[in-house]
Amino acid sequence: MCDAMLIVTHDTILNRSALEMRALPRKFLGRATLYPAGAGVGLWLRVLFEIEVWRYVLALSPFVIAALVWQEYALAIAQAPVPMLIVVYFVENRFLRVPKAKRAGLIDKAEAERGLDLLRARGQSILTKISAGRGLAQGRLHLVIEQSDMARLAPLTYVSVQSEDGPEILRLSVEERALITQTLFQPPLTERDLRRINIAQDQALRDIVLEAARVSAHARMAALMDQR
Repeated sequence: MCDAMLIVTHDTILNRSALEMRALPRKFLGRATLYPAGAGVGLWLRVLFEIEVWRYVLALSPFVIAALVWQEYALAIAQAPVPMLIVVYFVENRFLRVPKAKRAGLIDKAEAERGLDLLRARGQSILTKISAGRGLAQGRLHLVIEQSDMARLAPLTYVSVQSEDGPEILRLSVEERALITQTLFQPPLTERDLRRINIAQDQALRDIVLEAARVSAHARMAALMDQR
């Protein structure tokens, strides 16, 4: 599977009820399943694989195959929960994820801080352009970046712009989504780089905040010129 970044907004999600929120930042991984609209097969598969039940089915499939091949032992296989639990534990915690004892060594602390500084700078730039382009004079915007911690799979990244006015997840335009796609993850900081940092620091969510009142007149003028 290729890297999977899903910009979470009303036009990219089929089950829009999942976008309802009561507090910021709105978290999705492990709490709500998002169904991407107009996405390719790779993104759909990656999103579905984030659902535990499908991973459990895949992990336990050898037991099902064994029961079909050796039918005389099918009942004994079905009544062996301990080996099944061991297999699920191994797949979930040892194969798909990095063991906790090894996470801190994934990346040098200085390199991680440089990566996070770059992420914040890019996030602030994105929020500034969105805020200026919308003519927002007050309020706070959050660029929320959430990643799966499954290191053996392609990264799954949910990116949304959340407003404290509501609170709500902003309905992003095509241009605003393109801005995020073209700006947020580019070398020297890619989705895989951020995932490595997140796993090392045991933190799945990054929340970048912008005060709309602090957007400069120059940024507002530049946004106006871009629109024209």
